[in-house]
Amino acid sequence: MAGSSSCSVSGSVSCKSDSGIENLICASKSLKLSLEKSKSVGLALEKAGPRLDEIRVRLPWLESAVRPIRAEKDALVAVGGHINRAVGPAAAVLKVFDAVHGLEKSLLSDPRIDLPGYLSVLKRLEEALRFLGDNCGLAIQWLDDIVEYLEDNSVADQVYLKNLKKELENLKESQNGDLDGGLLDAALDKLENEFRLLLTDNSVPLPMSSDSLGDQPCIAPSPLPVSVVHKLQAILGRLRANDRLDKCVSIYVDVRSSNVRASLQALNLDYLEISVSEFNDVQSIEVYIAQWGKHLEFAVKHLFEAEYKLCNDVFERLGLDVWMGCFSKIAAQAGILAFLQFGKTVTESKKDPIKLLKLLDIFASLNKLRLDFNRLFGGDACVEIQNLTRELIKSVIDGAAEIFWELLVQVELQRQNPPPPDGSVPRLVSFITDYCNKLLGDDYKPILTQVLIIHRSWKRQSFQEKLLVNEILNILKAVELNLETWIKAYDDPMLSSFFAMNNHWHLFKHLKGTKLGDLLGDSLKEHEQYKDYYSTTFLRDSWGKLPGHLSREGLILFSGGRATARDLVKKRLKKFNEVFDDMYSKQSGWIMVERDLREKTCQLIVQAVVPVYRSYMQNYGPLVEQDASSNKYAKYTVQKLEEMLLCLYRPKPARHGSMKSPQLSGKYGNGIPDLRRTASAVV
Repeated sequence: MAGSSSCSVSGSVSCKSDSGIENLICASKSLKLSLEKSKSVGLALEKAGPRLDEIRVRLPWLESAVRPIRAEKDALVAVGGHINRAVGPAAAVLKVFDAVHGLEKSLLSDPRIDLPGYLSVLKRLEEALRFLGDNCGLAIQWLDDIVEYLEDNSVADQVYLKNLKKELENLKESQNGDLDGGLLDAALDKLENEFRLLLTDNSVPLPMSSDSLGDQPCIAPSPLPVSVVHKLQAILGRLRANDRLDKCVSIYVDVRSSNVRASLQALNLDYLEISVSEFNDVQSIEVYIAQWGKHLEFAVKHLFEAEYKLCNDVFERLGLDVWMGCFSKIAAQAGILAFLQFGKTVTESKKDPIKLLKLLDIFASLNKLRLDFNRLFGGDACVEIQNLTRELIKSVIDGAAEIFWELLVQVELQRQNPPPPDGSVPRLVSFITDYCNKLLGDDYKPILTQVLIIHRSWKRQSFQEKLLVNEILNILKAVELNLETWIKAYDDPMLSSFFAMNNHWHLFKHLKGTKLGDLLGDSLKEHEQYKDYYSTTFLRDSWGKLPGHLSREGLILFSGGRATARDLVKKRLKKFNEVFDDMYSKQSGWIMVERDLREKTCQLIVQAVVPVYRSYMQNYGPLVEQDASSNKYAKYTVQKLEEMLLCLYRPKPARHGSMKSPQLSGKYGNGIPDLRRTASAVV
């Protein structure tokens, strides 16, 4: 039993040893497995580091993304309604924006290709921009409300809200600026250019020259074709709708005024720029004044008339003020003001009688165009033209009336001057004779009468036609009184008679058959009678005495011999030659302007002298012709003597030119009255 017991104990110990080893093995395996797992975990942790960094970066975004989930349920439900209300207008605005960009290609093309189509597209753009202008603000307001709601209810992240607010601010700035990116302005610029091209291509200056302004009527420039006018009107409609009417008017004025100036350029209108200091008197620019009337009539009746109608055609839909304003600018820039200023310059020149006629010419031209001026330039837009026209008319009337009423005084002032030393007709006489006839003629009398009527009406004075007639008769009477004074002023009786004969015949000849001569009636015949009287007196006291020196007394009954007779003939021929030479020398400087009077007077002188001389030389010439000194006595042949007498009193061309337009100077003598001597001046 004891052995049995001992075995059992030994076996039990053996069993425990085996079990412990197994446990150790298991523990070793477990430890080894744990080490391997730890190694794997370590490797896994090493790989997880970068991923954790990535998660750490994304965590705020994930937090923002899940934040709405944490918002209150009511806020999440309400946000949908806000979004839906904003999306509708915003979507419509975006759709219109897309449509605007779709029009860009058409509007950046050339309008000339299809102007109606271009205008239609432009109108669509205008409508789109009006829609955007009306609705873009509403859409922005709805979006602004959403942002505010999201911010108030913490439904969205702050960064997101900040970016959204920034975009909304950009939208608001765009709303106040160009919603189309400048497309409308570019399209309108193209239309303005097309407007200019249409005008330029169809505005052709009128081909003409100064020679074409005769009696033949001028042809007005052709108006623009109807199709062009319609295009211009269509363009104006769009540009006016976009506040560009002023630019259109400026373009129109520039093109059309240039066209009018080009038409007038062929007329050589440089004289319109002349100043008072550039000419001595009205006569020096007399030819320009005559041209001025024709040129002004052509410009008004044809060029400005055409522009007036064309402005009405093109701008009629825009109202009277627009097209009249446009026309007034064209007229001013094309040269109407220069025409009026030239007339004003003439009125400011120094006074003389010729100026009166030129002022009447200017008044006649203006009066002829009075209805045209009132119609073309009568609107409020033409106030500058109206004012300058009124100033010109007033200056013309005042100046003409003043010169006319001073004529009598100026003629009287000439009386104190000495008569011409050559016994000719004083320039005053010839000028006033012709001048008064002109004033009473059909060309000037109606104009002068009208001017005097207007001038006296301004002074609240009445006018009767007899005032004009009486004043002219008084002027002529003053001339006659001057002649009487000058006749008595000569120391030489022969020259006095010559002068009287000369001037009385001039008056009779140049007044007979005229209206002034008719007014004089029977008194005109007195000048003819005076001419005859002084002619007889002149011949008697001058050349009529010459034959008396060829007396035959003592030669017929002389019986003293041939030598004595020869001495007597020599003595008488010598005296004859001395008297003839003296008289011829003196009178060869005298002037008789009227050819008929000159030829008749010379014939009378020849008849009084030559027959006596011929007879004397035939009878007694042989007594001296054989003498060595015969040339001293038989000085003239009959033919030579007659030729000399027939050449007397001829005018000298260099000295006696036209009496109608003499050159004025500071000293006039018996010339045209110097009206500058008066204290008054042209108003």
